[in-house]
Amino acid sequence: MHTTANKLPREIWVLVSASFVIALGFGIVAPALPQFARSFDVGVTAATAVISVFALMRLLFAPLSGALVQRLGERPTYLTGLLIVAVSSGAVAFAQGYWQLLLFRAIGGVGSTMFTVSALGLLIRITPPGIRGRVSGLYATSFLFGTIGGPLVGGALAGFGLRAPFLIYAVALLIAAAVVYLSLRESALAAPDSGGHVVTLTLREALASATYRASLVSNFANGWVSFGVRVAMVPLFVVEALGEGTALAGVALTVYAIGNALVQIPAGRLSDLRGRRPFVLAGLAIAGGATMFLGYSENLLVFLALSLVAGVGSGLMNPAQQAAVADVIGSKARGGPVLATFQMASDVGVVAGPLVAGVLAQYLSYGVAFAVTGALMLLPIAFWVAAPRTIPQASTGDADADQRADEVGGGDGDHAEGELPDRPADLRLGGEARRERADDQ
Repeated sequence: MHTTANKLPREIWVLVSASFVIALGFGIVAPALPQFARSFDVGVTAATAVISVFALMRLLFAPLSGALVQRLGERPTYLTGLLIVAVSSGAVAFAQGYWQLLLFRAIGGVGSTMFTVSALGLLIRITPPGIRGRVSGLYATSFLFGTIGGPLVGGALAGFGLRAPFLIYAVALLIAAAVVYLSLRESALAAPDSGGHVVTLTLREALASATYRASLVSNFANGWVSFGVRVAMVPLFVVEALGEGTALAGVALTVYAIGNALVQIPAGRLSDLRGRRPFVLAGLAIAGGATMFLGYSENLLVFLALSLVAGVGSGLMNPAQQAAVADVIGSKARGGPVLATFQMASDVGVVAGPLVAGVLAQYLSYGVAFAVTGALMLLPIAFWVAAPRTIPQASTGDADADQRADEVGGGDGDHAEGELPDRPADLRLGGEARRERADDQ
């Protein structure tokens, strides 16, 4: 049963390696960013806004990023995005005031959404359907290994000042861009589809899937909690509430990433065998419950333990959630707007989360801020309970057959992850099968 369909293409390893380098740089700047903003004599809300503005620009630019992927292809969009973030991060190191810092971070958000959407689209296109969960887990884990090492390096660089991490981040992104360019420039697998029947899955078609709708809601909550409030509030809580140093703030972020890394790959593999929904449900419950109590920690050890548990919860849900979206799109369909909307859901959370949590922490308490944050993580459970439960078909070497099995289902009366119930037959078949129908005609 193990066939070439289970073998990871070289291009996947290239993207995985680049993801690690990008995350290493991001992890380096994460502990320093809120404190760097505070160095310009601004309050907690303004400091957390530096996190939000990055995500706000990602959000605003996401629709255009999806269009660029459709028009230019994944590779040019990916490389251009990396270069934009590299230049803007280098500029942050030389910011002379809070508003300059805010501007440079905003520009970085534009580039960030470009390489995020294009990388996800390329991964979906080159990954065999039967191992989507595995690849999603591997890609996410590579990013997490970078975030594990990044905060530790960033904390160690605290003695060199708050500006040094941003210069290092810029260099890391330039390295990642060079790796992707040199490795994929001659790749036939990563080249844009030149066939005469290119199928685009529209956002309206994707929204007909309960699985896609549930993914949007859970990605919104995950962006709010994991990428917004966690990055913005954890360093401030460790330093200002627990009275620890900046280096230990980096350790707290690392512990969360370790929890993610412990479960991402096995959870991704098992979601290919057991279905996406059980892992998303378990992850939401664990991450939300642990986050609710973070702000009531009275010492660093309790805070680190809860951070580890929350990281495990997030790690359980992420690969399954991303693979579910890939199931909806299909391997050969172009889904730029669908992917852009999925990313936008997370970015809305990243924009709103730090602002809401910052206000709650400043005027009420950190305990209230984290309690509200964790409760929000529990809300998507209702959407996933209503989504169809499916066991994706194991890869058999026939990628087209696997894709149809993923998207049109057929076992135990369940809908498949990518099925669009109550739609015309050509839409229910999903991107890849619809393309086959177009070829027949």
